[in-house]
Amino acid sequence: MITTEVTFDELAALMKQAAGITVDPEELKDAAESPFDSFGLDSLGLLGIVGELENRYGVSLPPDSERCKTPREFLNLVNSTLTAGA
Repeated sequence: MITTEVTFDELAALMKQAAGITVDPEELKDAAESPFDSFGLDSLGLLGIVGELENRYGVSLPPDSERCKTPREFLNLVNSTLTAGA
């Protein structure tokens, strides 16, 4: 069981690494209900983040992970999956 949670800071770093998009973590947190496309992240970029997280934690994320529309929705799904040890 993984007890760590993916944070807005980590998500912002992954957006930079996987999609080349620089987002301030505080801005991401403050606008957590805004759609990913408002930050310039498309579904392909989100898919890259999903792949990176799966590699990092050795856990398969649900197939609908890349369909999440907002940072909060995505982090809630990822963190519930990680803490469940799926």
